[in-house]
Amino acid sequence: MSGGITVVGIGPGGMEHITPAARAAIERADVILGYKTYLRLIAELAPNTPREASGMRQEVARVKRAIELAQQGRRVTLVSGGDPGIYGMAGLVYEVLRERGATVAVEIVPGVAALNAAAALLGAPLMHDFAAISLSDLLTPLEDILRRVEMAARADFVLCLYNPRGQSRTEPFRRACEVLIRCRAPETPVGIVRSAYREGQQVVVVSLGELCADEGVVLQVDMATLVVVGNSRTFVYEGRMITPRGYGGRYDLSDSP
Repeated sequence: MSGGITVVGIGPGGMEHITPAARAAIERADVILGYKTYLRLIAELAPNTPREASGMRQEVARVKRAIELAQQGRRVTLVSGGDPGIYGMAGLVYEVLRERGATVAVEIVPGVAALNAAAALLGAPLMHDFAAISLSDLLTPLEDILRRVEMAARADFVLCLYNPRGQSRTEPFRRACEVLIRCRAPETPVGIVRSAYREGQQVVVVSLGELCADEGVVLQVDMATLVVVGNSRTFVYEGRMITPRGYGGRYDLSDSP
């Protein structure tokens, strides 16, 4: 019996955004592993398949368990939110396998990333070059994070800020705001998307000045939030956030022939 690990991205959380390939991987598994919240989101898929849920900061133990089960010949589906290759579980699986010198069949099934989901709800903020940066300093030194934020901001990238603010982890967001307000005009549009395509979804467009003055408190910026900071050309039209691709500079976009 040949086992293996399939790392599955379940998208932002809504069942309608789970790909057919991800559904198939979940349904053919002998056992499903994942963060308890993600397993709860897919409770209706393969309800009779054994599941092993674990909490935050237990990613390494989760991956080691998946490898153990796969080496026993089990078909393991390891669930990851969004896309497993973007701040997800895919890389950790390969890291642990390399450290152990182990060989296990691994398949990565992509999913709708949080930045895709947030962009769709906001309008079209990612139509030009953008950068994704996690503000979590659990695994990355804060000074490295702030340097990346500053360099991306000065290069005029649209910024997608993951893991912006926790209940007790507020300094990275506060300091990132200090960097951004130095590099961008205060009227720069900012999209805040919380719990995209899940119960309690919130979508707000504010200015960078408003965001930095608020520091994410009233606006409820938390770990379930993605913050999208526009570039120098991003504008708001009918409540939507749009970053032009550049067509207006080469083509006539008006009604005239």
